[in-house]
This record gives sequence, structure tokens and C-alpha cells, in this order.
Amino acid sequence: MRTVIEGGTIVNEGRTFDASIIIEDGSIIDIVDSQQQIANSQEHIDAHGCFVFPGLIDDHVHFREPGLTEKADLDTESRAAAAGGVTSFFDMPNTVPQTTTQEALEEKFSLARQKSHVNYSFFYGATNDNTDTFSHLDIHRIPGIKLFMGSSTGDMLVDRRESLERIFATTPLPLMAHCEDTGIINRNMAAAKARYGEDPKVMHHPEIRSEEACYKSTELAVELARKYQTRLHVAHVTTSKELQFFEADSQKSIVNSLVTAEATVSHLFFSERDYSRLGTRIKCNPAIKTEHDRDALQQALMDGRIKVIGTDHAPHLLSQKKGGCAKAASGMPMIQFSLVTMLELVDQGVLTLERLVELMCHNPASLFEVRNRGFIRPGYRADLVIVRPNAGWTVTPACIQSKCGWSPMEGHTYLWRVERTLCNGHTVYMDGEVDTDYIGEEIAFR
Repeated sequence: MRTVIEGGTIVNEGRTFDASIIIEDGSIIDIVDSQQQIANSQEHIDAHGCFVFPGLIDDHVHFREPGLTEKADLDTESRAAAAGGVTSFFDMPNTVPQTTTQEALEEKFSLARQKSHVNYSFFYGATNDNTDTFSHLDIHRIPGIKLFMGSSTGDMLVDRRESLERIFATTPLPLMAHCEDTGIINRNMAAAKARYGEDPKVMHHPEIRSEEACYKSTELAVELARKYQTRLHVAHVTTSKELQFFEADSQKSIVNSLVTAEATVSHLFFSERDYSRLGTRIKCNPAIKTEHDRDALQQALMDGRIKVIGTDHAPHLLSQKKGGCAKAASGMPMIQFSLVTMLELVDQGVLTLERLVELMCHNPASLFEVRNRGFIRPGYRADLVIVRPNAGWTVTPACIQSKCGWSPMEGHTYLWRVERTLCNGHTVYMDGEVDTDYIGEEIAFR
């Protein structure tokens, strides 16, 4: 099967240019002048008026399967990914059972081979006492090891210094860390309950999951990474203060960086002012913080201190989001709207199209050493997303693919639209519909 994407404007590796992409057997075989006539093609995709990006790689999702499938599962959330232009995802280990054994990891791969409509892989989870299993991991199948230095969900908290030292010293893979100091959070929660009652209102969430809690934990993670020369990727940075730990050089190769940072779409788009409007729909861990913090994160997108944009896509049922800081679940579904939200920030002048593609496609591929994805290059898998500007539409419940059935973006009007998503050369999303018969591929690394 030969497919040609014609007439689009390609954004790839720092360049924006008009060209056609030739795809055969799921891979890109050539990129040619858009005026060139291409023979022997069975499918022609008209991309005139559109931009063509590499398919997004989301390095941070919680698809909830197995064990938490009342909220989400691999089928529904990979549908949401496809609808958002995300062609590859790395799922987190805090499921039921936790992905902290080889058996649990294999179960996830088995489920994805049956249910995921885009490409997939899974982080392995670190605990206080499972470092002896690290040496048995196949480094070609998984992106890295996830460490909760401040337990967000479940009981995966690693808080013993000797355990942390052992994890940083022995990991054979990049270490992705959730950095919040649990002791500080617990003290803040006790103080908030004494002042505001047993379930403080959600606007107090950033006071409880505070700047200090994030900073102290990130400081420790960076200290240990430097001590052991561990490749550290700090998940969902939320504060201006934490940015001092990351180098401000957008030109430096990500593969030469010992310590890197991820920011999420939610922390780049929302601020604490939005709690009054959206309440617990935007409650997440770490908390969405001040406008100053949000603006600092936005600035760090262009100067290189932030290297990757993920979503921390974490669905809950709306019934589980009731309450305040103590009772409402933390997390929100964002993967379907991540690309169009960041394109809105492009329109606002926060970053360029070229930098967006670097942060959401190229850098996740380079950081985790993904094989043959994340770039538009001959020989690479044809993971592509076609987006149309000036195509206004409004988010309604009817368009939401996630199983939880809601989004903090409901009622929001976007000017960019995901027109088509191709995964391994196959059109998995078009015209509001996901091809649910299609199954993605297991991602290979290194």
C-alpha cells in the first residue's frame, strides 16, 4: 500500500516547508517537492491548507488499566489519543496491580496488543524494595523507571533515603520522578484542616501541595542524579523556583542532558485563578499554581529549561471529583486536547510551531531513545498528524473520547482542529471518528 500526503506544510526538525510525504508499508519512504507527480499510489491524502507534524509522543499518561477501568481503559484512552494527534504513549505504573513486577508489566503489554489503537509502552515502577528486579528489565521495550518521591496515587511512595540512593545508583534506564515532599504536604494538610475544616476548598490545593514541597523534592532528586550520574527526567514541573535546576539552552542536544524537565499542558494553560471557574476539574498533583508560575513555565518552553510537554492524562469519574482538597480525586483527562491547546499558545506567541513539534514529538523520542518515531524522516514509521488552522470548533461532551465522559475544556472554542491522525501509515482518526479496528504497535527503544 502506497499513500501520498500532498499539499501540506510540514513542520519538522526546526523547519517549516511545503512537501509531499510518500508512505509505504507503514513507513515514510520519501519526502519530495509538493509539485512532483507521484506514480503508483493507491491513496492520496489532500493536506492543502493544513500543517503536517510528526505524531505526538506523550511521555506521561495514566490509562488506568488494569484494575481501575471504571475510570478509563486502553481502548477508550487510546481513542482519545488518536483524536488528539497522539500516536504513541508511555503509561504510568500506578495501576492495580502496580507495574512493579515483570508479570504485571507483561500483562499490560498483552492488554495493549488487544486494545490500544495507537503505539504503546509502559514505565516500570520503583518501590522501596524492588531494585533487584531492574537488571531483568528489557531496556529495548520500556522507556524508563518511574519513581514517586511523593506518592500521588496508590502506595508507591519511595521515601526512605537508602532506597532512593539504591534506585538512583542501580537504574539501567532513565528515571522519571514525581517530585513532591510528602512530609511537607502532610504538615500543610493538617494546618489547612485545622483552619478550614476537614475538607478544605480546592483553591487551597496549591497551598497544601506547595511550592516548597515541590522544590525540596526536586532538589533532592537532582542532587542524587548528579551524585550517581543518573539520567533524571523530572515530571510535571509546576513552579518558577524549580526551573533553576534545569539548563536554559534550547540548542543543546537532549541526549547530552543529565537532568531534564517535563511540563504538562494543564500547568502551562491553567493557573490558580481557574479554580473559581473549574473547581476540582483541574485538581491534580502537583497542584496548578500561580499565574507567575504558569508564565515562568511558558517562558521556559522556548529557552530550553523545559524539554518535553506531556499531559499526565489521568481520568476520574466526575463522582470521584466531588469534594475539596482532602476528598476529591486528583487528575484530569487532557490527551485529546493537548495539541490544540498548545497550538492556542502558539497563536498567543508563547512558543513557535517548530518548538512545539520539538517539545511534543522530537524530544520525547530523543530523550527515551525511541526507535524510528518522533520525526518525519525516510525509514521512520509513518506516525503523522494533520492539523488545520482557522477551523473553529467548541468542545462538547459528545466529542469526548475518554471513558470518563468529561473534560476541563468543555465549552472552550479552539481555532485549530486535528484533521487526521496516521499511525504506522494507517488513518486511525478522521472526521471525528476513530478506527477502533486498528491496533497500534509496541514501541521499541535504544
